[in-house]
Amino acid sequence: MDRTVLLGLIGEGIAASRTPRMHETEGDVHGIRTLYRTLDVTAPRRREASLAELLTAARLTGFDGLNITHPFKQQVLELLDEVDPGAATIGSVNTVVIAEDGTTTGHNTDVTGFARGFAEGLENARTERVVQIGAGGAGRAVAFALSSLGVGELVIADTSAERAEALAADIGSGVRAISTDVLGPAIVSADGIVNATPVGMAAFPGTPFDTDLLEADKWVADVVYFPLETQLLKEARAKGCRTLDGSGMAVNQAVDAFELFTGVRASATRMRATFLSFGA
Repeated sequence: MDRTVLLGLIGEGIAASRTPRMHETEGDVHGIRTLYRTLDVTAPRRREASLAELLTAARLTGFDGLNITHPFKQQVLELLDEVDPGAATIGSVNTVVIAEDGTTTGHNTDVTGFARGFAEGLENARTERVVQIGAGGAGRAVAFALSSLGVGELVIADTSAERAEALAADIGSGVRAISTDVLGPAIVSADGIVNATPVGMAAFPGTPFDTDLLEADKWVADVVYFPLETQLLKEARAKGCRTLDGSGMAVNQAVDAFELFTGVRASATRMRATFLSFGA
């Protein structure tokens, strides 16, 4: 191998992330020695490290790129030298490319990642009315992806009414924010529901809404991929709903991020096989 890249993932509770192995395995295929490290702010040795300090440390130690995950996808924007116009519009960054001179540029590969995953996993699903729960970093990307897919009406709910309203305003026509107080009626009348919150992750167990509201004619998507089968998806399938787990978004965003990091197009099929090798 005549080339080495050093990459990292910054986030909370990411020790079991599947991202490092996806990138390292793909790099091997292309003759690129890829070293991918998790920079977990909840790790004991990093409890005092801030996002800014981790970003600076990555620059000083020669990292070529970083992935950014919960809860830093919005916070990281103000710490970067440049932000891709698309990511700036979305207001969320999940991929940071670090140039040789240390200049940082933020990108968002979550939008295309979710859109491709949705098209592959929920082909021909009805999208006249979709409810999305969560308007944070991942939620912003998912909402823009759903809008690009031609959703008729997108209804966004978040524990922060201001955050939901801001996202709806940023996307514009066909999108509106609602209070979580009226989430139940919105779910009952929806074709599909997307969970774009951390609820369902190992560190945040449970479901983002009462699944007794679900009926078999709906579909349910989740951005969480650890565990791959969240409680929400398990209960939705038991109701007869079509479901989409977080693997599609996770794999497809990694494909685009790998190309930004290396200039080489990754194989989605190969990355998915690596992803699934972890089991559920």
